[in-house]
Amino acid sequence: MQVLGVTLALLAGAAIVAAQGGRNITVKGSDTMVILGQRWAEEFMKKNSGVAVQVTGGGSGVGIAALINGTTDIAEASRLMKDAEKASLKEKRGKDTLGVPVAVDGLAVYVHEQNPVNELSLAQLKGIYTGTIKNWSQVGGRDERIILYSRENSSGTYAYFKEHVLENADYYPTAQTLPGTAAVINAVSKDTRGIGYGGIAYGKGIKHLRVKKDDKSPAIEPAMENVLQGKYPISRYLYWYFAGQPAGELAKLAQWVVAPEGQKVVENVGYYPLNEKDRVASAAKLGGGTTAAAKSKPAGSK
Repeated sequence: MQVLGVTLALLAGAAIVAAQGGRNITVKGSDTMVILGQRWAEEFMKKNSGVAVQVTGGGSGVGIAALINGTTDIAEASRLMKDAEKASLKEKRGKDTLGVPVAVDGLAVYVHEQNPVNELSLAQLKGIYTGTIKNWSQVGGRDERIILYSRENSSGTYAYFKEHVLENADYYPTAQTLPGTAAVINAVSKDTRGIGYGGIAYGKGIKHLRVKKDDKSPAIEPAMENVLQGKYPISRYLYWYFAGQPAGELAKLAQWVVAPEGQKVVENVGYYPLNEKDRVASAAKLGGGTTAAAKSKPAGSK
Protein backbone atom coordinates (compact mmCIF):
# COMPACT_ATOMS: atom_id res chain seq x y z
CA MET A 1 0.00 0.00 0.00
CA GLN A 2 2.88 2.37 0.75
CA VAL A 3 4.34 1.89 -2.73
CA LEU A 4 0.88 2.42 -4.29
CA GLY A 5 0.37 5.63 -2.34
CA VAL A 6 3.74 7.01 -3.37
CA THR A 7 3.07 6.05 -6.99
CA LEU A 8 -0.29 7.84 -7.04
CA ALA A 9 1.25 10.94 -5.46
CA LEU A 10 4.05 11.01 -8.03
CA LEU A 11 1.58 10.57 -10.90
CA ALA A 12 -0.55 13.43 -9.59
CA GLY A 13 2.51 15.64 -9.33
CA ALA A 14 3.54 14.71 -12.87
CA ALA A 15 0.12 15.68 -14.20
CA ILE A 16 0.36 19.11 -12.58
CA VAL A 17 3.85 19.74 -13.93
CA ALA A 18 2.83 18.57 -17.41
CA ALA A 19 -0.15 20.93 -17.36
CA GLN A 20 2.20 23.78 -16.51
CA GLY A 21 4.52 22.92 -19.39
CA GLY A 22 7.30 21.41 -17.27
CA ARG A 23 9.63 18.51 -18.04
CA ASN A 24 8.24 15.01 -17.43
CA ILE A 25 10.84 12.25 -16.88
CA THR A 26 9.79 8.59 -16.88
CA VAL A 27 11.65 5.82 -15.06
CA LYS A 28 10.62 2.18 -15.49
CA GLY A 29 11.99 -1.26 -14.68
CA SER A 30 13.34 -3.27 -11.77
CA ASP A 31 10.82 -4.04 -9.02
CA THR A 32 13.78 -4.25 -6.65
CA MET A 33 14.49 -0.58 -7.36
CA VAL A 34 10.94 0.84 -7.31
CA ILE A 35 11.06 2.14 -3.73
CA LEU A 36 14.52 3.61 -4.26
CA GLY A 37 13.52 5.20 -7.56
CA GLN A 38 10.41 6.73 -6.04
CA ARG A 39 12.36 8.17 -3.13
CA TRP A 40 14.88 9.69 -5.53
CA ALA A 41 11.98 11.18 -7.48
CA GLU A 42 10.40 12.68 -4.36
CA GLU A 43 13.62 14.29 -3.16
CA PHE A 44 14.64 15.57 -6.59
CA MET A 45 11.23 17.13 -7.27
CA LYS A 46 11.30 18.97 -3.93
CA LYS A 47 14.25 20.99 -5.24
CA ASN A 48 13.24 21.07 -8.92
CA SER A 49 9.60 22.15 -9.07
CA GLY A 50 9.53 22.33 -12.86
CA VAL A 51 10.35 18.64 -13.28
CA ALA A 52 8.07 15.65 -12.72
CA VAL A 53 9.63 12.20 -12.32
CA GLN A 54 7.33 9.19 -12.74
CA VAL A 55 8.64 5.83 -11.48
CA THR A 56 7.03 2.45 -12.21
CA GLY A 57 8.18 -1.16 -11.95
CA GLY A 58 7.44 -4.27 -13.96
CA GLY A 59 10.88 -5.87 -13.90
CA SER A 60 14.30 -5.09 -15.39
CA GLY A 61 13.40 -6.67 -18.72
CA VAL A 62 10.22 -4.61 -18.95
CA GLY A 63 12.12 -1.40 -18.27
CA ILE A 64 14.80 -2.22 -20.83
CA ALA A 65 12.14 -3.05 -23.43
CA ALA A 66 10.49 0.30 -22.74
CA LEU A 67 13.82 2.07 -23.24
CA ILE A 68 14.33 0.27 -26.55
CA ASN A 69 10.82 1.20 -27.67
CA GLY A 70 11.19 4.81 -26.57
CA THR A 71 8.46 4.75 -23.92
CA THR A 72 10.71 5.56 -20.96
CA ASP A 73 13.62 7.93 -20.41
CA ILE A 74 15.41 5.71 -17.90
CA ALA A 75 15.43 1.93 -17.48
CA GLU A 76 16.12 0.74 -13.95
CA ALA A 77 17.78 -2.68 -13.95
CA SER A 78 19.21 -5.05 -11.38
CA ARG A 79 21.26 -6.74 -14.11
CA LEU A 80 23.50 -5.76 -17.01
CA MET A 81 21.85 -5.11 -20.36
CA LYS A 82 22.44 -7.93 -22.83
CA ASP A 83 24.36 -7.35 -26.06
CA ALA A 84 21.22 -8.20 -28.04
CA GLU A 85 19.25 -5.55 -26.13
CA LYS A 86 21.91 -2.93 -26.81
CA ALA A 87 21.89 -3.86 -30.49
CA SER A 88 18.10 -3.57 -30.57
CA LEU A 89 18.27 -0.12 -29.00
CA LYS A 90 20.80 0.97 -31.62
CA GLU A 91 18.66 -0.43 -34.43
CA LYS A 92 15.36 1.05 -33.29
CA ARG A 93 16.48 4.41 -31.93
CA GLY A 94 19.85 4.97 -33.57
CA LYS A 95 21.50 5.54 -30.20
CA ASP A 96 24.14 3.76 -28.17
CA THR A 97 23.32 2.45 -24.71
CA LEU A 98 24.67 4.35 -21.73
CA GLY A 99 24.50 2.51 -18.42
CA VAL A 100 25.86 3.44 -15.00
CA PRO A 101 25.79 1.81 -11.56
CA VAL A 102 23.69 3.93 -9.19
CA ALA A 103 23.64 1.77 -6.05
CA VAL A 104 24.67 -1.58 -4.60
CA ASP A 105 22.35 -4.29 -3.32
CA GLY A 106 22.87 -7.51 -1.46
CA LEU A 107 20.47 -10.23 -2.56
CA ALA A 108 18.90 -11.58 0.62
CA VAL A 109 17.53 -15.07 1.16
CA TYR A 110 14.30 -15.03 3.17
CA VAL A 111 12.67 -17.66 5.35
CA HIS A 112 9.80 -17.49 7.83
CA GLU A 113 10.85 -16.08 11.20
CA GLN A 114 9.95 -19.38 12.90
CA ASN A 115 12.23 -21.43 10.64
CA PRO A 116 15.14 -22.76 12.77
CA VAL A 117 17.60 -22.65 9.84
CA ASN A 118 19.87 -19.61 10.12
CA GLU A 119 22.43 -20.14 7.36
CA LEU A 120 22.95 -21.88 4.02
CA SER A 121 25.87 -22.30 1.63
CA LEU A 122 25.66 -21.31 -2.02
CA ALA A 123 25.72 -25.03 -2.88
CA GLN A 124 22.76 -25.68 -0.58
CA LEU A 125 20.84 -22.78 -2.11
CA LYS A 126 21.51 -24.17 -5.56
CA GLY A 127 20.34 -27.60 -4.42
CA ILE A 128 17.15 -26.16 -2.95
CA TYR A 129 16.22 -24.13 -6.02
CA THR A 130 17.14 -26.86 -8.53
CA GLY A 131 15.26 -29.57 -6.60
CA THR A 132 18.08 -31.80 -5.36
CA ILE A 133 17.34 -30.65 -1.80
CA LYS A 134 13.61 -30.88 -1.10
CA ASN A 135 13.27 -31.14 2.69
CA TRP A 136 14.38 -28.70 5.38
CA SER A 137 15.83 -31.61 7.38
CA GLN A 138 18.54 -31.94 4.70
CA VAL A 139 19.95 -28.55 5.75
CA GLY A 140 19.46 -28.77 9.51
CA GLY A 141 15.80 -27.81 9.72
CA ARG A 142 12.53 -29.54 10.50
CA ASP A 143 11.25 -32.56 8.58
CA GLU A 144 9.13 -30.49 6.22
CA ARG A 145 8.95 -30.05 2.47
CA ILE A 146 10.63 -26.88 1.19
CA ILE A 147 8.27 -24.50 -0.63
CA LEU A 148 10.06 -22.41 -3.25
CA TYR A 149 9.14 -18.83 -4.08
CA SER A 150 10.81 -17.15 -7.04
CA ARG A 151 10.49 -14.22 -9.45
CA GLU A 152 9.23 -14.01 -13.03
CA ASN A 153 11.83 -14.56 -15.75
CA SER A 154 11.72 -10.90 -16.88
CA SER A 155 13.17 -9.93 -13.50
CA GLY A 156 16.83 -8.99 -13.16
CA THR A 157 16.71 -10.54 -9.69
CA TYR A 158 15.62 -13.85 -11.24
CA ALA A 159 18.43 -13.65 -13.81
CA TYR A 160 21.10 -12.72 -11.27
CA PHE A 161 20.09 -15.51 -8.87
CA LYS A 162 20.06 -18.04 -11.71
CA GLU A 163 23.50 -17.02 -12.94
CA HIS A 164 25.33 -16.51 -9.65
CA VAL A 165 23.62 -19.02 -7.34
CA LEU A 166 22.19 -21.71 -9.63
CA GLU A 167 25.21 -21.42 -11.96
CA ASN A 168 22.75 -21.18 -14.87
CA ALA A 169 20.96 -24.41 -13.97
CA ASP A 170 17.17 -24.38 -14.34
CA TYR A 171 14.87 -23.52 -11.46
CA TYR A 172 12.92 -26.52 -10.15
CA PRO A 173 9.47 -26.58 -11.80
CA THR A 174 7.61 -26.39 -8.47
CA ALA A 175 9.01 -22.92 -7.73
CA GLN A 176 6.08 -20.52 -7.46
CA THR A 177 6.64 -17.49 -9.68
CA LEU A 178 5.58 -14.18 -8.15
CA PRO A 179 5.36 -10.75 -9.79
CA GLY A 180 7.61 -8.78 -7.45
CA THR A 181 9.90 -8.92 -4.43
CA ALA A 182 7.13 -7.59 -2.18
CA ALA A 183 4.97 -10.55 -3.24
CA VAL A 184 7.79 -12.97 -2.39
CA ILE A 185 8.15 -11.38 1.05
CA ASN A 186 4.41 -11.63 1.65
CA ALA A 187 4.31 -15.30 0.65
CA VAL A 188 7.27 -16.30 2.82
CA SER A 189 5.90 -14.38 5.81
CA LYS A 190 2.80 -16.61 5.68
CA ASP A 191 4.54 -19.93 5.00
CA THR A 192 6.72 -21.57 7.68
CA ARG A 193 8.12 -23.94 5.01
CA GLY A 194 8.83 -21.23 2.45
CA ILE A 195 12.04 -19.73 1.10
CA GLY A 196 12.47 -16.74 -1.19
CA TYR A 197 15.05 -14.22 -2.37
CA GLY A 198 15.19 -10.54 -3.23
CA GLY A 199 16.63 -7.16 -2.34
CA ILE A 200 17.73 -6.57 1.23
CA ALA A 201 15.76 -3.35 1.56
CA TYR A 202 12.54 -5.30 1.02
CA GLY A 203 13.34 -7.85 3.68
CA LYS A 204 12.52 -6.02 6.89
CA GLY A 205 10.37 -8.18 9.14
CA ILE A 206 11.52 -11.33 7.35
CA LYS A 207 14.35 -13.48 8.64
CA HIS A 208 17.45 -13.15 6.46
CA LEU A 209 19.71 -16.18 6.25
CA ARG A 210 23.46 -15.88 6.55
CA VAL A 211 25.15 -17.18 3.40
CA LYS A 212 28.41 -19.14 3.05
CA LYS A 213 30.48 -19.11 -0.11
CA ASP A 214 31.35 -22.77 0.57
CA ASP A 215 31.42 -25.21 3.47
CA LYS A 216 34.81 -23.93 4.66
CA SER A 217 33.84 -20.25 4.61
CA PRO A 218 32.10 -18.31 7.40
CA ALA A 219 28.40 -17.56 7.10
CA ILE A 220 28.01 -13.87 6.29
CA GLU A 221 25.06 -11.61 7.04
CA PRO A 222 23.82 -9.31 4.24
CA ALA A 223 24.84 -6.20 6.20
CA MET A 224 26.17 -2.96 4.70
CA GLU A 225 29.78 -3.42 5.75
CA ASN A 226 29.87 -7.01 4.48
CA VAL A 227 28.34 -6.08 1.12
CA LEU A 228 30.59 -3.05 0.54
CA GLN A 229 33.71 -5.00 1.49
CA GLY A 230 32.80 -7.85 -0.85
CA LYS A 231 32.42 -10.40 1.95
CA TYR A 232 28.76 -11.20 1.34
CA PRO A 233 28.66 -13.67 -1.58
CA ILE A 234 25.41 -12.50 -3.23
CA SER A 235 25.73 -8.80 -4.02
CA ARG A 236 25.26 -6.76 -7.19
CA TYR A 237 25.16 -3.32 -8.74
CA LEU A 238 21.86 -1.62 -9.55
CA TYR A 239 21.85 0.31 -12.85
CA TRP A 240 20.26 3.17 -14.72
CA TYR A 241 20.25 2.87 -18.52
CA PHE A 242 19.76 5.62 -21.09
CA ALA A 243 19.39 5.84 -24.87
CA GLY A 244 22.46 7.92 -25.63
CA GLN A 245 24.00 10.63 -23.47
CA PRO A 246 21.39 12.26 -21.21
CA ALA A 247 21.01 16.03 -21.48
CA GLY A 248 19.12 18.84 -19.79
CA GLU A 249 16.92 17.92 -16.82
CA LEU A 250 17.49 14.21 -17.47
CA ALA A 251 21.25 14.67 -17.05
CA LYS A 252 20.67 16.84 -13.99
CA LEU A 253 18.61 14.08 -12.34
CA ALA A 254 21.14 11.38 -13.20
CA GLN A 255 24.09 13.41 -11.93
CA TRP A 256 22.22 14.21 -8.70
CA VAL A 257 21.51 10.51 -8.10
CA VAL A 258 25.23 9.62 -8.10
CA ALA A 259 26.26 12.74 -6.14
CA PRO A 260 26.42 12.61 -2.30
CA GLU A 261 22.84 13.86 -1.82
CA GLY A 262 21.40 11.17 -4.07
CA GLN A 263 23.61 8.50 -2.55
CA LYS A 264 22.41 9.45 0.92
CA VAL A 265 18.90 8.56 -0.25
CA VAL A 266 20.25 5.12 -1.24
CA GLU A 267 21.40 4.54 2.32
CA ASN A 268 18.20 5.90 3.87
CA VAL A 269 16.08 3.50 1.81
CA GLY A 270 18.17 0.52 2.93
CA TYR A 271 20.45 -0.12 -0.04
CA TYR A 272 24.16 0.66 -0.19
CA PRO A 273 25.82 3.73 -1.73
CA LEU A 274 28.49 3.41 -4.38
CA ASN A 275 32.06 3.58 -3.16
CA GLU A 276 34.07 6.65 -4.15
CA LYS A 277 35.71 5.07 -7.18
CA ASP A 278 32.44 3.80 -8.64
CA ARG A 279 30.56 7.00 -7.86
CA VAL A 280 33.15 9.20 -9.57
CA ALA A 281 33.19 6.85 -12.58
CA SER A 282 29.39 7.01 -12.89
CA ALA A 283 29.42 10.81 -12.59
CA ALA A 284 32.06 11.08 -15.31
CA LYS A 285 30.05 8.88 -17.71
CA LEU A 286 27.01 11.07 -17.10
CA GLY A 287 28.97 14.20 -17.94
CA GLY A 288 29.25 15.34 -14.33
CA GLY A 289 33.05 15.16 -14.25
CA THR A 290 34.99 14.51 -11.07
CA THR A 291 33.91 17.52 -9.08
CA ALA A 292 34.51 17.83 -5.37
CA ALA A 293 30.83 17.10 -4.83
CA ALA A 294 31.07 13.88 -6.77
CA LYS A 295 34.17 12.82 -4.88
CA SER A 296 32.95 13.44 -1.34
CA LYS A 297 31.76 10.35 0.47
CA PRO A 298 28.29 9.72 1.85
CA ALA A 299 28.14 7.85 5.13
CA GLY A 300 28.88 4.16 4.82
CA SER A 301 30.90 4.32 1.60
CA LYS A 302 34.29 2.67 1.37
